[in-house]
Amino acid sequence: MQVLKRHNVHVIGDGPMTVMFAHGFGCDQSMWRLLAPDYAKRFRVVLFDLMGMGGSDLALYDRRKYDSLQGHAEDVLDILDTTESRDVVFVGHSVSAMIGMLADLKAPGRFKGHVMVGPSPCYINDGDYIGGFERSDIESLLETLESNYLGWSSNMAPAIMGAPDQPELGSELTNSFCRTDPDIAKHFARVTFMSDNRRDLPAFKSPALIIQSRDDLIAPLAVGDYLHRQWPQSMLRVVDNVGHCPHLSAPGPCADAMDEFLVSLGH
Repeated sequence: MQVLKRHNVHVIGDGPMTVMFAHGFGCDQSMWRLLAPDYAKRFRVVLFDLMGMGGSDLALYDRRKYDSLQGHAEDVLDILDTTESRDVVFVGHSVSAMIGMLADLKAPGRFKGHVMVGPSPCYINDGDYIGGFERSDIESLLETLESNYLGWSSNMAPAIMGAPDQPELGSELTNSFCRTDPDIAKHFARVTFMSDNRRDLPAFKSPALIIQSRDDLIAPLAVGDYLHRQWPQSMLRVVDNVGHCPHLSAPGPCADAMDEFLVSLGH
């Protein structure tokens, strides 16, 4: 039960399969409110907060453990074991897409499939690889975040959200960032934006759906194309959306893509 409290875990619904939703940086499980209730009508749904975010137990944030995404991947497996979840489809937004992949590699066969919303194995351009940012861009971003986290949040959150016709979503993401403990956010941001999981991709064999926004500041279309080429077993669906959070700004098209993927898995 400590694991459930540690990550503010909620299990809702019932059904033949478990759908586990994992949020991105500076967010919490409420970011899935437009999708999770519908899936809880058909499946067992597991919602949780990454350590250091939302309603998780901030006192248990261990910088050594979470100095890489592997620490969060271990937490995912702990939650699945504690909730006795089987036949799991992992739905991860942004950095959590890679956390889900790492959990899969750590426990082969544990997942039936993955839905990756705006994933990126590496945010930094490298030769022919286009991650969306130069290293100097990321270093500058992290320096600004270190010196003025609240100012960075107020400027970056609306740009990350996009959705120019839904400004309330930009305000929501700003508030979510600002509620996050600044010291933890600074550490997690560095781990996130400096991560490079490209070498892990060939070992990943599970079915995957990549949901990509047409215009995404954080994960450009080239990243989705790159992942799709790396994984012959994957599906790529581009949503007509501006921003990095299509599960909030374009939930209908996201649900359509997810349903198509679940049908391909036999559900």
